[in-house]
Amino acid sequence: MGRVQFADYAKVYVKGGHGGAGSVHFRREKYVPRGGPDGGDGGDGGDVILRGNEQLNTLLDLRYHKYVNAKDGQRGESSKRKGKDGADEIMEAPMGCVVYDANTKERLGEITEHEQEIVVAQGGKGGLGNWHFRSSTNQTPRHAQDGKEGEERAIEIELKLIADVGLVGFPNAGKSTLLSAISGAEPKIGSYPFTTLQPNLGVVTMPDYRTFVMADIPGIIEEAHDGRGLGIQFLRHIERNNVLLFMVSSQQDIEYEYQALLDELRAYRADLLDKPRILAITKMDLLEDYQLDEEKKVDLDIPTVEISAATNYHIDELKEIIWEQIQAVESSREDNESTG
Repeated sequence: MGRVQFADYAKVYVKGGHGGAGSVHFRREKYVPRGGPDGGDGGDGGDVILRGNEQLNTLLDLRYHKYVNAKDGQRGESSKRKGKDGADEIMEAPMGCVVYDANTKERLGEITEHEQEIVVAQGGKGGLGNWHFRSSTNQTPRHAQDGKEGEERAIEIELKLIADVGLVGFPNAGKSTLLSAISGAEPKIGSYPFTTLQPNLGVVTMPDYRTFVMADIPGIIEEAHDGRGLGIQFLRHIERNNVLLFMVSSQQDIEYEYQALLDELRAYRADLLDKPRILAITKMDLLEDYQLDEEKKVDLDIPTVEISAATNYHIDELKEIIWEQIQAVESSREDNESTG
């Protein structure tokens, strides 16, 4: 079996570095034979850090690194010199990652910006050297603190793809064919369900150098929100898309399938239906004169376009509709920011 080219989930065991022990040492010089304590503090252990990298779009590398340990701090030295801190261990991840504690399910953070950092395992503090423990009654303390253990945990990282528009449809609705036809992406295409087993991203270029990013999300099936089929592992990618392009084949009951898709999204997260929606009725080239039968026509309160990716039928019209919806979202966001 070939190496997987995309991963949207990784479980990693992380451990912060152990803090260095404090030093037990006394000042000894030529003319100071009985100097006081001068043992330095131990260095702090390094942290394990998750850092955003805008050049990445998969968790593949982290999937193959199951254990990540930061470096230990070094022991304190004489003359009150602190030991060297342990080096941090950096794990790079794409935008759109959410990280959880695997055992408690506590949400540790979310990567939304390039070079944003989340400490997922903190290093232990270095121990105090013996000079901290001198007193009027104990001029020669012969003990120092041990360093603290670094934090240790298993974390789960989930990637939710960020795209301008996400393709939503049941298997074999023509999503991969559309993405391939209007972008540079090369998803696997076949005439059977679940051809797409992983999300694909494509950049769509329009006239005047306008571009937007489209995500082909693996086909949903009814009751996917309960884990059937490919389950919610792909429904989460829809959360990050600004516009949802619903795709239903002209060969199916169009209104029934559209409503079934809405039901799945509503059951998973009802607020997904607040996103702008477009309906594309696909595979029109399979109909005589590209005409739907009267009983299949739908009258919805969203933009609807009949297309064929195979023959480029109404594809330019679809791209313009998508662009208009994306611009409306961005304009609304800017208005909210200016009034907020």
